[in-house]
Amino acid sequence: MQLPENASRPLKSGEQYQPILRSDKEYPEVTPYSVSIGVLMAVIFSAAAAYLGLKVGQVFEAAIPIAIIAVSLSSILKRKNALGENVMIQSIGASSGVIVAGAIFTLPALYILQAKYPEMTVTFSQIFLSSLLGGCLGILFLIPFRRYFVKEKHGEYPFPEATATTQVLISGEAGEEVQTDKVQSTNGSTAKPLLWAAAIGGLYDFVVSTFGLWTEQLTTRMTTWGEMLAEKTKLVFSINTSAAVLGLGYIIGLKYAAIICAGSFFVWWVLLPMIGAIPGMETADPQALFTAYGRNIGIGAIAMAGLIGIVRSWGVIKSAVSLAGKELGKGQKDQVQSTKVERTDRDLSMRFLLLAITVALVCTLVFFWVGVLHNFWQAIVAFLVVVVIAFLFTTVAANAIAIVGSNPVSGMTLMTLIIASVIFVAVGMKGASGMVGAMVIGGVVCTALSMAGGFITDLKIGYWIGSSPYKQQTWKFLGTLVSAATVGGVMIVLNKTYGFVGENALVAPQANAMAAVIEPLMSGQGAPWMLYLAGAVLALILALLGVPVLPFALGMFIPLSLNTPLLVGGAISWLVSKKKESDGEEAEQKAQARQEKGTLIASGFIAGGALMGVVSAIVKFCGADWYLAAWAGSSAAELVGIAAYIALIAYFIWAAKRK
Repeated sequence: MQLPENASRPLKSGEQYQPILRSDKEYPEVTPYSVSIGVLMAVIFSAAAAYLGLKVGQVFEAAIPIAIIAVSLSSILKRKNALGENVMIQSIGASSGVIVAGAIFTLPALYILQAKYPEMTVTFSQIFLSSLLGGCLGILFLIPFRRYFVKEKHGEYPFPEATATTQVLISGEAGEEVQTDKVQSTNGSTAKPLLWAAAIGGLYDFVVSTFGLWTEQLTTRMTTWGEMLAEKTKLVFSINTSAAVLGLGYIIGLKYAAIICAGSFFVWWVLLPMIGAIPGMETADPQALFTAYGRNIGIGAIAMAGLIGIVRSWGVIKSAVSLAGKELGKGQKDQVQSTKVERTDRDLSMRFLLLAITVALVCTLVFFWVGVLHNFWQAIVAFLVVVVIAFLFTTVAANAIAIVGSNPVSGMTLMTLIIASVIFVAVGMKGASGMVGAMVIGGVVCTALSMAGGFITDLKIGYWIGSSPYKQQTWKFLGTLVSAATVGGVMIVLNKTYGFVGENALVAPQANAMAAVIEPLMSGQGAPWMLYLAGAVLALILALLGVPVLPFALGMFIPLSLNTPLLVGGAISWLVSKKKESDGEEAEQKAQARQEKGTLIASGFIAGGALMGVVSAIVKFCGADWYLAAWAGSSAAELVGIAAYIALIAYFIWAAKRK
């Protein structure tokens, strides 16, 4: 089975997109089986993602491995017409990844600061409620924008993660007779390249992360001349050789991958050498310069990109508010007519949505007042900060996921913490109590933005396949509840087992960055405002030049090693889809076929890498340490890493071009 030909391109005048599951028919979606399996996936992946994210600072996207498990289970159990059920399993279970990202980027900072300020108290209810309320606000704030992102902007955004997950889901139905006007299922041929790629990519990433048989990150500093170049000029090149990141670059495409890398190259090859040439900076390490200067400039650029995005999408925001007013004023007659909306285009009613938003906001205010700050007026200030920033940045988070498949929540949350801290200090919130308030509030905002970005992926998958949006929206709350409870418990266990401060502690890099920013502000010190301003000015200049600001800013903020493989994947996408003169009149069709096959292989790499990342995390969590640290840091392992990465790229190109 394949998606319709017009699934990923703008529609022509008068053309309609017909999903795989017809809008005029009902299919099994919400069943005891799909709900129970979805909840189970939310628990398992919340625990695994929390551990891995706190260990290495990267949260794997749970949607893809959950989709693989859902497809495999339906095949083993021989469930008929399971596509709708599998979408629901994925949607409920994928709450784990987004809730974990929102929680671990901020809330471990409470434990980190507690080591310095013993008077601080950290409770399960603070972690659980900040994650739950943030997740619910992210869902509710995003729903009014669903049609805009998934339908009105059809074909304009690549939606890399949604593309990969959709390919996994429909590959499981390759033997079913599901028919649309433009696509009919096959005998399973579409699943074979995806499964082979998933096996190869999963084994490749598992071997690296679990055993360290070769170096995962290649850098020019592994050579004598490269180390000398880094010391003298601060010039460094590095690349992560993960199969999952390579596949992500293919789906993003060459255009956006090039823009992201341009931002990264600008920081690493222009700004850092210039800063390193300043007297007194000659001995500074390039990574230290990036942490102290490059990332902060990137934060300013991301914040300005967010403001530019808000201004540009102001019409969308106004239309959503206007729609809310119209729906709220509808009479009984209009309510009856509204039920005639096609199943695949029906959202939760605006009346219910407004009621739910009101309840969520009241609960948030009470939580801030009773559970965190214990001061009504300070709680009001915190509440206003959360509502305004979470609502305005919802579209920014969704836009980032739609373009590059990566949500800059840590950058936006860091800017939120800075703004909130300045406001809190002005209203008298300082010291330990102010830090607790700022971090919990940051947790709510971070989770809301993470959920908004992740949920737009679920809704796009549902749009392509033909699921019922209102069912996805309803049951997403259950996944959020389960994931928030799991993350709260796991974080407490990990803190007691490993801790976040001291020898052999979990790294929690984002939370440490948040703590490093929040402490001086709450202690009366300043923030690197000039660096933030420099990034903001740069973003404005890029916008005036017509350069997509957010991808460029993301490249500035994300480490170079995670951006360069995106460019490699994008180059492969361009290469395999390039028309050949030898193909004659069929050149366009053959190029399209190669591109689609490449998408399946890329999806397999992402899926296999993410799934085996979970397995590797479980192995480490169980106490098995099979990593060959001495070998992984040797020159021989680096040479093996180069050879393995070249072989992986060669396989990708060969398999995509193969008839």
